[in-house]
Amino acid sequence: METLKVVGMKPETGRWVLVLCGLIINLCLGTIYSWSVFKGPLENYFKITLGQTVTPLDMYLPFSAFLALFAIAMPLTGKYIESLGPKKVVIIGGFLTGLGWLLASLATTPWHLILMYGGIGGLGVGIAYGVPVAVAARWFPDRKGLAVGLTLLGFGLSALLTADIAKWMIAQQGVITTLQAFGISFIVIMALLALPLSFPPAGWKPSGWTPPAPKPGEAQACDMTRSEMLRTSSFYALWICYFIGCLAGLMAIGIVSDMAKQLQVVTIFMLAPAGFFAIFNGGGRPVFGALTDRLNPRNTAMISFVLIALASLLLWQAPGAGIFILAFAILYVCFGGWLAIAPTACASYFGTCDYPRCYGILFLAYGAGALAGPTLAGFIQTTSGSLLGVFPYVLALALIGCAVAWFLLKPPVKKAVAG
Repeated sequence: METLKVVGMKPETGRWVLVLCGLIINLCLGTIYSWSVFKGPLENYFKITLGQTVTPLDMYLPFSAFLALFAIAMPLTGKYIESLGPKKVVIIGGFLTGLGWLLASLATTPWHLILMYGGIGGLGVGIAYGVPVAVAARWFPDRKGLAVGLTLLGFGLSALLTADIAKWMIAQQGVITTLQAFGISFIVIMALLALPLSFPPAGWKPSGWTPPAPKPGEAQACDMTRSEMLRTSSFYALWICYFIGCLAGLMAIGIVSDMAKQLQVVTIFMLAPAGFFAIFNGGGRPVFGALTDRLNPRNTAMISFVLIALASLLLWQAPGAGIFILAFAILYVCFGGWLAIAPTACASYFGTCDYPRCYGILFLAYGAGALAGPTLAGFIQTTSGSLLGVFPYVLALALIGCAVAWFLLKPPVKKAVAG
C-alpha cells in the first residue's frame, strides 16, 4: 500500500506546511483591512484627477460592501469545498479577490469601487477564507485550535505587513499602480499556495494519537451534517456567543481612532494604528485557539467575555492614555480570539464531515456583528454625546455572553436514528 505523503513528507510533518500555506493565503485575503491606507489617496484621485465630488461616507462604502459579501459568500460556497476540493476553491477565490483589486484600479466613481473592490473582491475573500480553516481542522484532529489559530493569524496580521507595503508603493508609484500590483500578486500567490491543499483520507489520525475519552458530562465526539447541526441548541448558543464576541469587539474597535485623539494618546499607535493593534488581533487567534484545545470552548469563551468586560469597565470608569492602550489591546486580542474559538468549537462540537457548510452558517454571526457593531457604536455615541457611552453597552454584552456560555454552550448529543 502506498504511504501517505503531504508535500513529499510524512503527514505529521507535512501538515504544518499546509498551515503555513493557509497563513499566507489569509495574509493576502486580509489585506482588505488595509483599506484605510487606500481610502485617502483614492479620494484625492477622484477629486483632483477626475474632478469628482466625493464625501468621506462614499469612501467607507466599499469596505462595508466587502464585509457584506464576505459574510454572505461563506455559507453559500461551503459545499463546493467538498465537491471541487480545497485547491480549486482557493484558486477561484484568489482569482476573484485579485480581479476585484485590478478592476478597482479602473474605477472612475466610488460606486465602481463598491462593485469591484467591495463586491467582486469581497466575494473572492468569502469563497477562499473558509478553505484553509477546513484543511487545518481536518489535518489536526489533535490540535484543532492551534492549527486553526495559526492559519487565521495571517488574516489578523495582514494589516501590520501589507499596510506599510501599500503606503510605500502608493508614495512611489501612485494608488492606481499599487492596486494593480496587489491584484496581480494575489492571483499568482494564492494560485501557487493552493496547489498543495488537500483533505486527509477519511478517518486519518496522526501516528500515535488516540482521540481522548470524553470528560464526565460531555458528549462523544460526533460528525454532523449542517441540517443536523441546525437542530441542536449547541449551535445557537455558539452562534450567539460568536455574535456577541464580534459585536462587542467591533463596537469598541470602531471608535478606537477617535478615542485615541480625544485622550491625546501619543504612542506608536498614533504613528501606525493598523499595525499596532493588528499584532494583538493576530496574536489572539493562536492563543485562544490553543486555549480552546486545552480547556474547551465553553471555558475559553467565558475567559474572553470576562476580559472584554474588564477592559470595558476600565475604559468606562478610568479613561486615560495607559488604560486606553491596555484595554484596547485586550479588546483586540479577544476579538481576534473569537475568530479562532468559533471555528475550533464548530469542529469540536459538530465534527469535520460537513465542516465547510457548518462553519459557513456559523460565520454569519461574524457578518452580523461586523455590520451591526460600528453602526451601533456610532448611534450610541451620537445619542449619549460621548465616546465613553459605548463601553457600558459593551460591558453588558460581555456579561450576557458569559451567561450564555455558562448555561448553554456545551457539546451536542447526536440522537440515534431509530431503526
